[in-house]
Amino acid sequence: MKQKIVVITGASSGIGKALALEFASRGSKIVLAARNLEKLKEVEESILALGNEVLAVKTDVSVEEDCKNLITETVNRFGGVDVLINNAGISMRALFTDLDLSVIKNLMDVNFWGTVYCTKFAMPYITKSKGSVVGVISIAGYIGLPARSGYSASKYAIRGFLDTLRVENLKTGVHVLVAAPGFTASNVRNVALTADGSMQGETPRDESKMMSAEECARLIAIAVVKRKRELIMTFMEGKLTVWLKKWFPSLLEKLTYNHMAKEPDSPLK
Repeated sequence: MKQKIVVITGASSGIGKALALEFASRGSKIVLAARNLEKLKEVEESILALGNEVLAVKTDVSVEEDCKNLITETVNRFGGVDVLINNAGISMRALFTDLDLSVIKNLMDVNFWGTVYCTKFAMPYITKSKGSVVGVISIAGYIGLPARSGYSASKYAIRGFLDTLRVENLKTGVHVLVAAPGFTASNVRNVALTADGSMQGETPRDESKMMSAEECARLIAIAVVKRKRELIMTFMEGKLTVWLKKWFPSLLEKLTYNHMAKEPDSPLK
């Protein structure tokens, strides 16, 4: 990954920040994208301290022009794109029957359309470099998580989009990776949207028992280097879940419901 140009969305915190530092440690040139420019600048300083070239671009991935500008700024600065990691995303926690439809639209705009927009504008450069397109989804992209209807829908959509993109590029040399963390310690649950679109604030889960963002980033970096097509992280919440989905879907749905219902203040009765 030395001297490779790596663009990371949602890079101001959590998995995105960890990915930026991980690829920087491998000698890559880093492009940071997120809405919070102040936090981006903090990550930028950390990467500069490692001696890497870095560019921070304020980006709202739900806005098509912002995504176009992100790639334009990257190409103007570094001359191309080798790896695009679509990591920016938001979550939610509410039953569909209680949900304001604007919440689902918001999730699709950020999670799905953000991935589509950034990938569209980066593809000519990634095709030229025979580089990588990465989508950071979730186990929610393999099974419908109760009280996360919009989140699961957006992650399923990303997986379908990227799986198709991979097939279309079988003869171009472009690598497409779908990376699915299990529950990972980050701020995604703190800023998850509730039924009316307001932020949840407190996480309902014990973050200390989850995979760290740094470990998640390390595994994704290895998968990019090895040009893997799919990466499912963790065993119980990851690989076993996907296996049960294939062979015992009804059992998995019951287990999933019971597991999610144990969360503090769960909307599941």
